[in-house]
Amino acid sequence: MNFFKLILEASLVVKLVILVLLFFSVFSWAVIFFKRNSIKTAKAQNQKFLAVFRKSRNLSEVGEAAKQLKNSPLSTLFNYGFRELKFLKKANPEMPLTAQNVETIQRGLIKGSNKEINRLEKMMPFLATTGSVTPFIGLFGTVWGIMNSFTQIGIEKTASLQTVAPGIAEALIATALGLFAAIPAVIGYNHFLGQIKEQVVDMEDFTLEFLSITERLYGD
Repeated sequence: MNFFKLILEASLVVKLVILVLLFFSVFSWAVIFFKRNSIKTAKAQNQKFLAVFRKSRNLSEVGEAAKQLKNSPLSTLFNYGFRELKFLKKANPEMPLTAQNVETIQRGLIKGSNKEINRLEKMMPFLATTGSVTPFIGLFGTVWGIMNSFTQIGIEKTASLQTVAPGIAEALIATALGLFAAIPAVIGYNHFLGQIKEQVVDMEDFTLEFLSITERLYGD
C-alpha cells in the first residue's frame, strides 16, 4: 500500500493524530539542533574564557574578555561576582575582604549560576514532554484505527484482509510516528541533560576558583 495514500484516506481523527505527531517530531528535531549548537558554543567559549582568567591576575582585563564571550556561562558568573566585588570596594576601597564580603560575592555568583542553568535548560521540558506523550498519542491513533477496522467488518459482514487492512495500516502508521517522535526526543533529552550537568559542575568549580583568587588578591 502507498504510505501517503493511506494517510490521505485515513479517518479524520487519525489524520489529526498524525499532524500532532508530525508537529512534535519536527519541533523536537529543531530543539535538538538548537541545544546541540548552544551547548557546543558554551563549552568552546568556556575554554577560551578560562584560558584568559587563569593567565591574568588583573580582574578588569578578565572583565573585558567576558564581554566578548557572552555565550560562556563562566563569563556570566564572573560578571556577577566581579560586579559584587567592585560594589564592595567602591563603598570602602581600604576595607579588607572579610568573610561576610566573600559571602556577598558568593551570593552574586550563585545568582549568575542560576541564570545560566535556566538558559541551558531552555526547551528541555519540550523534549521531555515529547518523549513521554507522543507514544500515547500514537497509541490513541492506533486504537482508533483498529476500531474503524472492526466497524468496517460489521458493515460489510466480512473479515477479509481487504476490509481490515486499511484500518490496521493507518493504526500502525500512528504507532510508528509516535515512536519516531519519541525516541529521538528521549535520546536528545538524556544526552543534553548530561551535558548540562557537566556545565553545572564547571560553574561550581569556577565559583570556588573565583572566590579563592579574590581572597588572595583582596584579603587581609
